[in-house]
Amino acid sequence: MASQTSVTRRRLLIGLGSGLGLLGGGGAYVYWSLQGDSGGYTAPDSHPVVTTRGLLNTAEGPAFETSGTWAFDDASAVFLFVHGFSTDAERARDNAYTAQVALDGTRPTPVIAYSWESDVEWEQAKTNAAANSAPLAQWLVEWAETDGRPVHLLAHSLGARVTGETLRVLAEQGATDALASVSLLGGAIPYDSVIQGGRYGDAIGAADAPVSNFYSHNDKVLSWVYRASDRTHAVGHAGTRDAGPLPDGYQDVSVSDLVTDHYSYFEPGEGCLARVVAEIE
Repeated sequence: MASQTSVTRRRLLIGLGSGLGLLGGGGAYVYWSLQGDSGGYTAPDSHPVVTTRGLLNTAEGPAFETSGTWAFDDASAVFLFVHGFSTDAERARDNAYTAQVALDGTRPTPVIAYSWESDVEWEQAKTNAAANSAPLAQWLVEWAETDGRPVHLLAHSLGARVTGETLRVLAEQGATDALASVSLLGGAIPYDSVIQGGRYGDAIGAADAPVSNFYSHNDKVLSWVYRASDRTHAVGHAGTRDAGPLPDGYQDVSVSDLVTDHYSYFEPGEGCLARVVAEIE
């Protein structure tokens, strides 16, 4: 696990760090700030997963596939975890399981992993995130039709881009009731994309679900690396910064007192999922 974490951090520096040279001596500070992790939990093979890996560019066939055990007989709702950048299939499942472990102490609920191809270079990952909007929207609509239990979506890092684009698709389809709540955790999207008139603002306002942005001033990946790469502030670092009027149902929630780094939002015992649950109940 230590070796895997090290490789992932190096890839993040390469993928997001095209502008790190501008930071001069701050580059070393950023490097050490990237050493956080989500606890190193390993999911069982039975953990439920929805995946689009290897399926988006096929001419025919399903847009997504599922695996794992889907026996949620005692659950009144489910969570769906959308991971962020530089996450392979194994870590996507591990991240969702980690969130489930964290929820076990507050609101025991199944957490389904949404696994998408983010383990590529940064610009391609952003393109892939947008391309996942249609299949995720399709899964949510089909879930509502076949199961019907409320879905609470947790979107970490670049998963916020997947989520924002999906809200746009759902709004276009008139399926604004497909989600019970949306929680952005360290969202790696521009701070002004969620306001009224921003790329995702109208779709957020149309959703029949609260959208909460959990941000941390301690998130150096967003405050340094994301800002250097995308030349803007991330909503997951300091919220909307009074960029403009907020859509109905949206709120910024500071979790700087709980979250110490970019990878700790959903970490059991040290993250902010207890506060997420408090906001959606």
